[in-house]
Amino acid sequence: MILHRLARAAIACAVILGVVAALSPALAVPPPRSEEEVKREMAGLAWQRGPADGRIGTVATLKIEEGKAFLDGPNTRRFLELNGNPPRDNRYTLVAMESGWFAVFFFEDAGYVKDDEKLDADALLASMKQSDGPANEERKRFGMSAIHTVGWHVPPHYDLASKRLEWGIRLRGEGDVPIVNYTIRLLGRRGVMHATLVSDPERLDRDIAEFRTTLGGYDFASGERYAEFRAGDRIAEYGLAALVLGGAAAVATKSGFGKAIGKFVVVGVAALGSAALALYRRLTRRS
Repeated sequence: MILHRLARAAIACAVILGVVAALSPALAVPPPRSEEEVKREMAGLAWQRGPADGRIGTVATLKIEEGKAFLDGPNTRRFLELNGNPPRDNRYTLVAMESGWFAVFFFEDAGYVKDDEKLDADALLASMKQSDGPANEERKRFGMSAIHTVGWHVPPHYDLASKRLEWGIRLRGEGDVPIVNYTIRLLGRRGVMHATLVSDPERLDRDIAEFRTTLGGYDFASGERYAEFRAGDRIAEYGLAALVLGGAAAVATKSGFGKAIGKFVVVGVAALGSAALALYRRLTRRS
C-alpha cells in the first residue's frame, strides 16, 4: 500500500505499476489535474455499490458489503490514471465509503507458488535497502522522486490456512514524507492475486483490520483455488520470499536491483493526499 500523510494535501508521489523494464517514457505520470476535474471524472466512473458481488476478471469474486463500492477493470484503469499512475489494464478497485481507504487488486498469472519457504524478515529488509540506489535511478529515469526504505511496519508473514502473505514496509519519500506500502498476496492454483491498500496513516492499523475482514468475502473461482492444484500445473519460478521482493520482477535479473524492486514496481498506487481521499468519500456516498 502506498500511503501519504493526509495533512499534506495533493502530494504528487507516484509509483510505477508493473515491471520497470517493460515501461516506456510514454507511460510517465501525467501532470496533476485540478480537484474539480478529478471530481467530475471520478463522479462519471461506474461505481458498483454494495451489497453486491464484484468479479475480479474470471479468476475470483469479492462480496461488496454495504458501505463499500467497486470498480471493474476499465473503470479502475481510469481511476489509476486520475491518481497519477500509468493506466493499467486488469486492475479492480474496492473503496470503503466511510473509512476512506481503497484497495486495488490484480492477478499475476505466474503459476503455482510453493508455500514451504521460511521467511527471513531481516534478510529481506536488508535486500530492499541495498536496492534503494539503483531503484531510485530507475525512478529518476521516469521522472519520479526517490523513495528510501526505512523498515517494516508489519514484517512479512504467511498464513498457511488462508494462503495469504502480507507485509507492510515503511518508506520515506521526497521531503521526508512518510509512506507505508501495505501489501497482501492471495495464493491461487495458477498464480497470485495482488491487493494493495491505500489508507490514512492515522487510521492505518484500523483500516488494515477492516480490509482483512473484507477479504473474508474474497474467493477464487472454482478450479482456481490453491487446494485444487493438479499434477502438471505450471509451477512458479519463485517462492514466498521473492513475492515480497517483487515476484516475477525479483527473478528477472541476478542483480541486487532485480532482486528487490518489488517495493515500487509490481503493485503500487499513488494516493493524491487528503483532497483525493476526501473526494473518494464524497463520491462513493452519492446515490
